[in-house]
Amino acid sequence: MKKAFRLLPFLMTFLIGYTAFAQEIKWDKKGDTYYSVVKNEIFRHSLPNTTGEKIISTAQLSPKGQEPLSVTDFAFSADGQKVLIYTNTKSVWRLQTQGDYWVYELATGKLTQVGGELPESSLRFAKFAPDGSKVAFVSEFNLYVQDLNSGQILALTQDGTRKLINGTFDWAYEEEFACRDGFQWSPDGKRIAFWQIDANQIRDYYMLNTSDSIYSQVIPVEYPKVGESPSPARIGVIELEGKKLSWLNIPGDPQQHYLPRMEWNSPEFLLVQQLNRKQNHSKILGVNVTTNVANLIFEEQDDTWIDVLSSWENTYGLTYRHEFNWINGGKEFLWFSEKDGWRHLYRIGLDGKVTPVTTGSYDVINLLQVDEKTNRMYFHASPENATQKYLYTISLDGKGKPKRVTPMELEGTHSYVVSPSGGYAWHQFSNTYTRPASEWISLPKHQPLDASQSISSKLPANQGTKTVEFFKIHTADGTEMDGWMVKPKNFDPSKKYPVLFYVYTEPWGANVKDNFGVGRNRHYQGELAEDGYLYISIDNRGTPAPKGRAWRKSIYRKIGRLNISDQADAAMQIRQWPFVDSTRMAVWGHSGGGSATLNLLFQYPGLFQTGISMAAVANQLTYDNIYQERYMGLPQENLEDFVAGSPITHAKNLKGNLLYIHGTGDDNVHYANAEMLINELIKQGKQFTVMPYPNRSHGINEGEGTNQHLRTLFTQFLKTHCPPGGR
Repeated sequence: MKKAFRLLPFLMTFLIGYTAFAQEIKWDKKGDTYYSVVKNEIFRHSLPNTTGEKIISTAQLSPKGQEPLSVTDFAFSADGQKVLIYTNTKSVWRLQTQGDYWVYELATGKLTQVGGELPESSLRFAKFAPDGSKVAFVSEFNLYVQDLNSGQILALTQDGTRKLINGTFDWAYEEEFACRDGFQWSPDGKRIAFWQIDANQIRDYYMLNTSDSIYSQVIPVEYPKVGESPSPARIGVIELEGKKLSWLNIPGDPQQHYLPRMEWNSPEFLLVQQLNRKQNHSKILGVNVTTNVANLIFEEQDDTWIDVLSSWENTYGLTYRHEFNWINGGKEFLWFSEKDGWRHLYRIGLDGKVTPVTTGSYDVINLLQVDEKTNRMYFHASPENATQKYLYTISLDGKGKPKRVTPMELEGTHSYVVSPSGGYAWHQFSNTYTRPASEWISLPKHQPLDASQSISSKLPANQGTKTVEFFKIHTADGTEMDGWMVKPKNFDPSKKYPVLFYVYTEPWGANVKDNFGVGRNRHYQGELAEDGYLYISIDNRGTPAPKGRAWRKSIYRKIGRLNISDQADAAMQIRQWPFVDSTRMAVWGHSGGGSATLNLLFQYPGLFQTGISMAAVANQLTYDNIYQERYMGLPQENLEDFVAGSPITHAKNLKGNLLYIHGTGDDNVHYANAEMLINELIKQGKQFTVMPYPNRSHGINEGEGTNQHLRTLFTQFLKTHCPPGGR
């Protein structure tokens, strides 16, 4: 039920270019040098000089008799003499994580393809051995290693199938834990540790492709529904000398636990995170791979759930990995916890000693960089305004108070990519009326490296008219919620205007943020404000705003109820505003927002006259076990909560106009939700409009003409049933 990308086309293009550079930066861990792809060529930049030096050209990336390789990603060997080029990629669910790999040798210019006779575009997560002599990779659910000198390829596993997955993960692990790359070299290169996921006991959900041929095609997806046991996972360690395989002796029932994190600490010592099925008991285990004995290092329990990752992280980045942040020569690591009521960082020793690093009534949004030499740590936070984000620093020893580094005059949302030394950072900034801008800065003084290219110098050209207004609204019990609104052009307070609410409301997304693009709707043909609509969004309790644990965890076992009552409470207050026409109120949302739209229409009939719901979970019992059980518990124990929070339960109450939209090829929120809800609405004698998009996935954006058709459909339905303009 994750949110789909939902920006205007021109804005999507702008922001993709704006963020892509930050994602492409490859730091040299030894200093302040980074590498990037510019027009399909690889450049080296040594800060503070940002001009760059071309080190691999298009011509050098051209195999004999072939077109140049298109560089999707790249990685250097530890000695910096070889480059692994990722190209010819294919999508695996959300991301392009399958393709071809080539090795380019800087000294000789030799370009060699990895994988031998394995199928084209079948390799995943290839990576150099620590000494650069080998490359390991996954192909068709098996793990391989190739000697780069001889070219010999050795299959480390041979039992892999669609249901027995080596070195990568099944649908649920990838979607809900962002687990994709499923193997790691040991620091000495003598071993490889890898996950094996056994999905043989997981039932398939069958998607049907009925439009690409005259006979339907069945597309099976191993998909554990809520209430079903997880796919058993185990971690194996292979000795490359002799191919000896050992399975880690991790205590507990594999069908009642998850293993979302694993990382080498030394050539013979692995750390593994084990999470129980309810995801409210986390253990960090240290495993000696020689003796195969696991010892508990740290554990934590919660009344609700424990986050393995947060929605503030770029979990859908191609190279995202769960990494332990090692300090003190590998004797300690940094770890997030909400045990004191806020998301803070702690030093965890291998001896079990726990030392707080950050404290206070604020959330650490994410960790950016640690420099033990200067006893400094950089992180994102926004203690004063949950709609914004800034750079902060604090002593790594936990002494002292956090200090804001971002200049006070730049209010809005800031993102930083900090160099390994902590001396430089790539800085990006925007707010609702300022287009995204970026610059290189030096730290800790936050000085631009080139004043002529600084964000401050670009402000006059980037700033536009303020159209988004932030406001706060209070529920009946006193809870304060943030919201934004965009008023109609030429707003006349003596008139009453129609209002369109945009909702998401679930624990995986917040809408009320002070960044560029807020207040726009890519599904509307034209401009809502130009046509005379008031556009509003509000973040209710349970959304992942940096407002503390109590705010975020209050929704436990209450999805479909607490979030809906908060939104309804706000809407009831807003309908009393003198310039709001209470007879012309509409609501829309996608995914979790589609579910919220349905619940608002069904649970509070008459509050909204019109709703547009896309890709909604109509029945919570149809969604995957990791997401739904994390936030709702087990249906075997509290089935009534799932029923009460599901739109289908309340469909009989529908009043007004409903447009229901779903892609039949949605592997995330299955199309079965649509047909279940349609059946129930028919049974209850309710009239509504439905639009299935054949073979479209959760984002409903594939296929020629789809985006334009959806915009036209959305706009016409809204204008017909919630007419624009002040009266």
